[in-house]
Amino acid sequence: MSNEKRPMEDATAGGAVELLRLAWPLVLSNSFWTLQIVLDRILISRSLGEGVGAAFSAAMLFWVPMALLQNTASYATTFVAQYTGANQPHRVGPAVWQSLYFSITTGVAFLGLVPLTESLIALGAHDPELQAMEAIYFRCLCFAALPILVTHSVSSFFAGRGDSRTVLVINAVGLTVNAFFTCAWIFGLWGFPQLGIAGAGWATVLGSSTSALVGLGWMLRPCFQKAFATAAWRFEKDLFRRLMRFGIPNGLFAGLDVLAFTIFLFIVGRLGKVELAASSIAFTLNLFSFLPSFGLGQAVAVLVGQRLGENRPDLAERTTWAGLCIALVYMLVIGLIYLLLPDQLAMIFQSDSDAAQWQQVAALIPTLLAFVALYSSFDAMNLVFSFALRGAGDTRFVTLIAFFLSWPIMVLPTWAAWRFDWGLYWAWTFASVYILLLALVFLLRFRQGRWRTMRVIEMAAASGTNLKLEPDELEDAESLDPITDSATSVPN
Repeated sequence: MSNEKRPMEDATAGGAVELLRLAWPLVLSNSFWTLQIVLDRILISRSLGEGVGAAFSAAMLFWVPMALLQNTASYATTFVAQYTGANQPHRVGPAVWQSLYFSITTGVAFLGLVPLTESLIALGAHDPELQAMEAIYFRCLCFAALPILVTHSVSSFFAGRGDSRTVLVINAVGLTVNAFFTCAWIFGLWGFPQLGIAGAGWATVLGSSTSALVGLGWMLRPCFQKAFATAAWRFEKDLFRRLMRFGIPNGLFAGLDVLAFTIFLFIVGRLGKVELAASSIAFTLNLFSFLPSFGLGQAVAVLVGQRLGENRPDLAERTTWAGLCIALVYMLVIGLIYLLLPDQLAMIFQSDSDAAQWQQVAALIPTLLAFVALYSSFDAMNLVFSFALRGAGDTRFVTLIAFFLSWPIMVLPTWAAWRFDWGLYWAWTFASVYILLLALVFLLRFRQGRWRTMRVIEMAAASGTNLKLEPDELEDAESLDPITDSATSVPN
């Protein structure tokens, strides 16, 4: 298919206007998550003081396996996007159902970590009182795994087609439930029992379950069953295998990244309670820059997938550069806030339980926020380019880079900072260098351009021929164009 401009093509195609039209609900949805996480940490900090460090450590430990599973399940978004761009709506529903099968199976299996909670928490070697709180919070979060995974599978149906507003509604409903019960159960308000840190965990379970049920009900509406075969729940071995082939590396990238930062945080925790609490607060405030930009990256991945399904890599590239410009402007603004108002931002986490310890924590936060401001612009590059590459199917490269850079650049040097008593700031320096190098590698990979010929869907759909394959014909189609271990390449 020619890449020349089509006569009736929308003048905004591939530009910032089209991207923002899709991105703003995803940005707002991720902003809701930011506010909910920050609210949880504020309430826990005010209620339990050093409990904010325990909650953050337990949450990071939870997200190591969860990030792998969640990002594997949500990779159905790329399949939906490319099927949509290739005018293959009847393949959308089956792709989402393969993701749902993965989510249900792994979500139930996640409960196997509950009996191992104390052993996993003990790996951090934190103080006994911190470990007790970490164990309570982690055990609760394990029960949230299934509904969170189901929500991400269902959201891929809406996000991949560009219906990001429905994703916003699904998350907003769940987060509203989460916020209400977080307040009620932590402090025992409005006649509810006072559960402390466990209340924050169980509120997450209830909120995510609400989102999952709302999303499933919406996806199974008759109009969607007719237009996108959302009731086509049959297990398709070949489609499931292809989703795993691209989705698992996508999940591994996220899991390895979270694992690296989790180990980083656990090592920082060995430096002391003050260092752990200050780092936890700084990372929490970092979510104000990271999660909204994450939503923008999701929109980039969707549009890249749709344009490659249409065989229009020129528009996909234009979208990616537009996304980078938007992300950089946002990160610079947030970075200035970190630099100019560090004390005011830290004050919202202030605890009255130990005034002397809080003064020590507060003294560290301005410098840590300066680190955050420094690496935020490079984080913008990470998000935009990694999502663009993953939207094309270049998931293996992204995963390998995350593994080979995180350990020698951040994890092992941070261990050395603890072992040889170099101090907290050296640990944060290594984390910042890792983010910087990751951004530069993703930039070079994107400029190389191999992603332009990659596809994750079967060749008949990616070729732009608009062939309408029935599910039982898929195996024959793939026998003509076998899917290899890397993303399928098509002529540009």
